[in-house]
Amino acid sequence: MSTYTIVVCDHIHESGLKILASDPEVELINAADEPKDLLLEKFIPLADVAITRSSTDVDEKFLAQAKKMKAIVRAGVGVDNVDIPGCSKLGIVVMNVPTANTIAAVELTMTHMLACARKFPYAHNHLKEQRIWRRQDWYGTELKDKKLGIIGFGNIGSRVGKRAKAFEMEVITYDPYIDPSKATDLEIGYTENFDDILACDIITIHTPKTEETIGMIGREEIAKMKEGVILINCARGGLYDEEALYEGLKSGKIAMAGIDVFTKEPAIDNPLLDLDNVTVTPHLGANTKESQRNIAIQAAENAIAAAKGIAYPNALNLPIKENELPDFVAPFLELVQKIGYMSAQVLKSGTRSIKVVAEGPVGDYVDSLATFATVGVLSESLADGINYVNAEYVAKEREIEIVKEIKPDARGFKNLVTVKLTAQNGTTIRISGTVFEEGLQRIVDIDGYTLDLEPKGRLIFFKNNDEPGVIGDVGHLIAKHGINISDFRLGRDKAGQALAVVRVDHEIPKALVDELAALDACISVKTASI
Repeated sequence: MSTYTIVVCDHIHESGLKILASDPEVELINAADEPKDLLLEKFIPLADVAITRSSTDVDEKFLAQAKKMKAIVRAGVGVDNVDIPGCSKLGIVVMNVPTANTIAAVELTMTHMLACARKFPYAHNHLKEQRIWRRQDWYGTELKDKKLGIIGFGNIGSRVGKRAKAFEMEVITYDPYIDPSKATDLEIGYTENFDDILACDIITIHTPKTEETIGMIGREEIAKMKEGVILINCARGGLYDEEALYEGLKSGKIAMAGIDVFTKEPAIDNPLLDLDNVTVTPHLGANTKESQRNIAIQAAENAIAAAKGIAYPNALNLPIKENELPDFVAPFLELVQKIGYMSAQVLKSGTRSIKVVAEGPVGDYVDSLATFATVGVLSESLADGINYVNAEYVAKEREIEIVKEIKPDARGFKNLVTVKLTAQNGTTIRISGTVFEEGLQRIVDIDGYTLDLEPKGRLIFFKNNDEPGVIGDVGHLIAKHGINISDFRLGRDKAGQALAVVRVDHEIPKALVDELAALDACISVKTASI
């Protein structure tokens, strides 16, 4: 059994550490408390994958020691401390975890919005710290009927919009990188004219920090705003020009600002702290117990997937640039790679051909889907030598045919992807999957058996004659080996056969496979781990 070394460079929630420690194919090195010089000299050279946060710079010194590294997982959104071009030169895939703290950031944005509207921190301090009861000093404003302008309508901005609608606000967004229907379907206005945003009562920004967005709200933009506008920034420091923001607050043009992020942090000497019309927090966007747990879990799962070559979720430097594809495509790329990896394990034979069928709008990206599927298939046997650049070349060298097919309709789904593998001996496996709202990946068909399966974990594929008592027998044998069942999915056909896919919490021993195969009703037993 292959083993992969994953080094945790910075502190993450214990839930992520437990996932890493429980995988028998992973050797975990938790170096979060080690001095950085020792981390670089002793542990990074051993790492197949590293998990970092903001405390570890992935710079020239780091990369010089990354002798065998395949991937780096930044446990969070920002990758300001990662030399992405340097990683690309060395063939190291850089991934982040962009959605795990989404709700935390959304709710903090609403907190600042409400705090600014009602001047809550100042009223609180007046009473609690100074023991002064003067209600007349703290007239606020209501969110109802106010116009909210949202700059950036991604995972966070769109959710802020939904919540603002619940407050009966009028909401409009500016984001040149989305399909306008993403906003209009939520009954939120979409504009291509940035000045429409500047005319709003409240403005909140939710963009990444790029050359295009740094300082995008400056003196010129503030001059166009309403008197008494409220500005919110819980995204990245520097999106608002802080000097211009200070001047606007000082003059009263900006009534209030809610700021969680600053150009330079820690921001203990920032002039904005001297003003009495600013609510501030010390970069708390991801600081909830739930988000820290979610970040750690996703970072751990992504690190394992990358180490094993199963998938590279949220990769930032792949030759196929996911950030240049529509939002809906990226989860299909990850899904089709998982399907390819799983199919190769189930087939357990040399592959003769890989056929990828893309149905619905996702069909426009069938070439990318085929590349990802091929990486998944070949990673099952060549994990250390396969990447997105060489996958199709390696397939050609092995005389593996890659077939691509596009269908306009997706058989009851908006989009559907199918991978069919044919082995050298002629046996086949065909697995179809789709992605639902919020990026929810599901396998919906295996060789004609309809089911609903999340592509993750240790899986047993048990095909049997459809007769009474089989499910009980399977469960009994699994329990006899002290293995817990975490999910059980069943598909049936019209010919009197059934396919059970069982997800279990522990490694699947060969003895259990042999005992399942010996059941009278059994037709076949296969296993896979994703």
